[in-house]
Amino acid sequence: MGSSNNATTTKVITGDAGYVLEDVPHLTDYIHQLPTYPNQLQTNPAYSVVKQYFVNTDDSVAQKIVCHKSSPRGTHFRRAGPRQKVYFESDEVHACIVTCGGLCPGLNTVIREIVCGLSYMYDATRILGIDGGYRGFYSRNTIPLTPKVVNDIHKRGGTILGTSRGGHDTSKIVDSIQDRGINQVYIIGGDGTQKGASAIFEEIRRRGLKVAVAGIPKTIDNDIPVIDKSFGFDTAVEEAQRAINAAHVEAISIENGVGMVKLMGRYSGFIAMYATLASRDVDCCLIPESPFYLEGKGGLFEYIERCLKENGHMVIVIAEGAGQELLSQSLLAMGQDASGNKLLQDVGLWMSHRIRDHFARQKKIAINLKYIGQRLQICVCLFIFPFRFGLVTIDSKLS
Repeated sequence: MGSSNNATTTKVITGDAGYVLEDVPHLTDYIHQLPTYPNQLQTNPAYSVVKQYFVNTDDSVAQKIVCHKSSPRGTHFRRAGPRQKVYFESDEVHACIVTCGGLCPGLNTVIREIVCGLSYMYDATRILGIDGGYRGFYSRNTIPLTPKVVNDIHKRGGTILGTSRGGHDTSKIVDSIQDRGINQVYIIGGDGTQKGASAIFEEIRRRGLKVAVAGIPKTIDNDIPVIDKSFGFDTAVEEAQRAINAAHVEAISIENGVGMVKLMGRYSGFIAMYATLASRDVDCCLIPESPFYLEGKGGLFEYIERCLKENGHMVIVIAEGAGQELLSQSLLAMGQDASGNKLLQDVGLWMSHRIRDHFARQKKIAINLKYIGQRLQICVCLFIFPFRFGLVTIDSKLS
C-alpha cells in the first residue's frame, strides 16, 4: 500500500483494486516510536467484555455501499472505535472539552458522555471544561469536570460550558493548551469550529506536542456523510412536525388554504424531508438537493393550483437552503456570520410572496396563505426544542 500527504491534514493511503483510504492525521505522523499501552478497557471489570470487540487498526468504512462487481473498491474512511493499544496512560491524561458555535439539542449529553467515558472506562481524573468557546482558552476560564458535576446536565438545555462564535486565535489557544499541560482536546462544533480544530492540530503538530485533538461534529442538519445520524437531528425532526401540524390546521380551516413552513437545514434537506415523511400532511417538500422551478408546465405554481382544485388546501415545506438560486443576486449578498457560514436569505418569505403574486395575477383561485418560519433565535434542549415561530399571514382574497 502507498501513502501521500499534502500541506493540510489530508492523508491518503492507496491499495489494491482501486482502494483509497482518506485517513485522519495521527500523533504517530510526527512523533515517531510513540510508546503504546494496553487499553484500560481490558482490565476494567465493567467493560472487560469488550476486549473481543476491539477495532482492528486496518478496519475502514466504504463511502459508497452499493457497487458493481467490476467497480474499483473506491474511497474508504478509518473506522472509529476502541483499539487494543492506546497512546496515553490513565494518570497521564489531562483532557479538556470546549463547545463552540450555535446551540444544538444534546450538547450537554455529549459533554456528560465524554466525562463519564474518560472517568469510568479509562480511569482519567483530570478533565477541564473550557468556558465560552474558543475564547475561553486564552481568557483562562475553566470548569473542573467530574462525573458528579455532569450527572444531571443532560436534563438541561444549552451547554453548561457556554459557547461563542469566532474568537479563534490559534497561537493563543495552543499556548494555553501547552501551559496547562493538556494532552487531549475535545472540540464540539459545526463546520467553522472544525476548521478551527484542524488549525489547532496543525499548530500542535508544528510544535511537536503530544496532544490529541478530537473533533465532534455538531449539527442538527444531519449533513455529514457516512455517519448514520448527527446528534440533535431526531429532536429537530420531532419539533418540526409541530410547525407542520400548525400549518395544516391553518390550511384545512379555510377555503383554498395554503400552509407554508420553512425549516432549518442550511444546504441539506434532511430535516425537511424526514419531518415531511413523519407528518404525512405535507403535499410538497422543497429541498436543496432537488432543484425546482416556479413557472410553466410541471412548475410549483401549476402543482399548487392542481392541489387546491383537488383537495381545497395544501401544505408546503421548504428547507432554508432550497431555491436559493431563484433569488436575485442582490438578495443573496448577505455576507457571513462570525463562524464563517454564508448567511442565507429567507427563501420561505420570498416564496410566499411569489405564490401570492402569481395567483393575484392569474385571478383563478382566491388563496389564503399562512407562512410559518423559524426565527434565528431558537430555544434548544435535549428533549424540548421549541421553535419561536414567526407567523406571517398573507391573505389573498381575489375576485
